[in-house]
Amino acid sequence: MLDESLLDAPEALARADRRGLLRGAAEAGARVRTAARHAAEAGIGALAPEGRPRAVLVAGPGTAAAGVADLIGALAGASAPVTAIRPTGVAAAAGALRWALPGWAGSVDLLLIATADGSEPGLALLAEQAYRRGCTVVAVAPVRSPLREAVDGVHGLVVPMAAAPHGEYDAETSAAGPGTLWALLTPLLALLDRVGLVDAPPETLQKVADRLDRTAERCGPAIATYSNPAKTLAAELADSLPLVWTEGEAAGPVGRRFAAVLAELAGRPALVAELPEALPSHGGLLAGAFAAGADPDDFFRDRVDEPEAMRARVVLLRDRPTGGLTASPAARELALSHDTAISELEPEEGSELEALAELLAVTDFAAVYASLASDNRA
Repeated sequence: MLDESLLDAPEALARADRRGLLRGAAEAGARVRTAARHAAEAGIGALAPEGRPRAVLVAGPGTAAAGVADLIGALAGASAPVTAIRPTGVAAAAGALRWALPGWAGSVDLLLIATADGSEPGLALLAEQAYRRGCTVVAVAPVRSPLREAVDGVHGLVVPMAAAPHGEYDAETSAAGPGTLWALLTPLLALLDRVGLVDAPPETLQKVADRLDRTAERCGPAIATYSNPAKTLAAELADSLPLVWTEGEAAGPVGRRFAAVLAELAGRPALVAELPEALPSHGGLLAGAFAAGADPDDFFRDRVDEPEAMRARVVLLRDRPTGGLTASPAARELALSHDTAISELEPEEGSELEALAELLAVTDFAAVYASLASDNRA
């Protein structure tokens, strides 16, 4: 259950936010600026690469590292294949996780390591393995961490992870927090810009930080729900099964991260698919038990002692179309034909990175509000 009254009570939200989630979301722009400065101080801007890597490998623990790999893959596009190295182990603990390079990785490949912890022995072993094979290794990790000591200057380059401006928030949420994502992603974008895989020069990163700041102003706790896109989305998703449909290269990883953060922070399930494939793959959900008009024959049944059934709600995340082809009209028609409500988010004009940043910021704030206003997560 979602306590919608809490959404328009800033002081109550602050009391409920014991894990610093709202602060982490609001500080995303500041983390981008600090991370860009750290990347410059580490010498990334002065690199003179001899050519593009054959492939990019991305490794790290948790939601943030998975998001970094997904976003880099979308932004790099056809420039180079991007492979996420998934960890194995008996538990999701730093000491239990292990990563292994694919058999084909070698001297023409680039390994990126992203971690908000830095105590994972498995990542140090991975960096050593990559060094032996001749891979270039670049990591983003906390300043005082075993990984930085093991890798920096020996097996590769380490960029210090940008700390939160006013101190770190609870480690329980750091891996899923919006600020953590940008602290890890930004130096890697600066690096990939230097090797010609992503268009992310310093001026673009500054615009990304500015867009994150403006979106945080629109989505902040002091802004009422009726004019706050993040609070509105959180309220619309109350007691529903979100079907997150994405359209556009940047929107895909945003939708997948939204579902992951909803699960991790708010304990809410969501399903994600890209248009137009979402229409047949999720069409059965709109016509089945999760349909808004499901079970019309039991209208008169007494539901006082029964929980309200969960109904599907479509969340359409889309980039501004660069051409004339779009599946959005078909998506709206399918949802409305099954009496299913639909929420839509589309960013303002700007670069691909700015659009991505805006969509990430709104959905991250929405997941935070869903977490704080849910009875079992506040």
